[in-house]
Amino acid sequence: MYRAFYALPDSITGRDGMAVNALLGTANLILQVVERDDPRAVVLCFGAEAAVYRKALYEPYHADRPEMPDKLVPQWAAAREFFTAFGWTVLEHPELEADDLLGSLAAVERAAGGRALLFTGDRDMFQCVDDAVAVLWPGKGSSRDGPELIDVDGVHERYGIEPAQVPDFIALRGDPSDGLPGARGIGEKTARDLLRTHGSLDEVIAHAGEQTPRVAAALTDQADELRAFLDIATLRTVDVERPADAPLDRPGAAEAARLFGMNRLAERLATV
Repeated sequence: MYRAFYALPDSITGRDGMAVNALLGTANLILQVVERDDPRAVVLCFGAEAAVYRKALYEPYHADRPEMPDKLVPQWAAAREFFTAFGWTVLEHPELEADDLLGSLAAVERAAGGRALLFTGDRDMFQCVDDAVAVLWPGKGSSRDGPELIDVDGVHERYGIEPAQVPDFIALRGDPSDGLPGARGIGEKTARDLLRTHGSLDEVIAHAGEQTPRVAAALTDQADELRAFLDIATLRTVDVERPADAPLDRPGAAEAARLFGMNRLAERLATV
């Protein structure tokens, strides 16, 4: 919704004058995927801006993120009403983040023998990727083609590591978007090479003495902090139910679009 809010002008308003650009843009993005990939169900996840346990581990986590724009606030509040009208499920968690819900849903679907597509612009979610789970990445590709599919090979291509090593990679390299600095003086290439050689953060720290003095000092002096970063980057498992099959409710979606003043979207949805 943030991506859609900034991609479309907030002059797009509904009948009551409320901006609806985030709702409209998000609906269009998801509908594009629904039409392309025909998922059996769609779940939208909302959670805390910063999970309680992550703030407890590292106070600056998400500290630099700005407040929600005023014109996005009412759209955020209306999201459940709007998107459930499409036949989609909306899940929320008061203390954990949406990422944790997404990862848990993927695990449930995988366990049931299904496949999951995680539509997200958060690189943390690459840790979920395997033969049954892929990430739909909105950062590349034309609007006509839709989001880029990131599978196991895609994670290899981007980071040069296995998906399961992504939290270790984030701990070492850092993640500016989350306010995690990583290990001092260790960038993407060094983090990748260390994990390729030693497999995990704990093993990297255990072999700190084999590294250059600068890298060894960072790993030794920041060992506890880096383990906290790893804990922050690792998704938590939430008890979620596997969603039932739920095809797009075109009449319900069209009616919701009309109520929010999205007449062109309503007309498109009403056309089978």
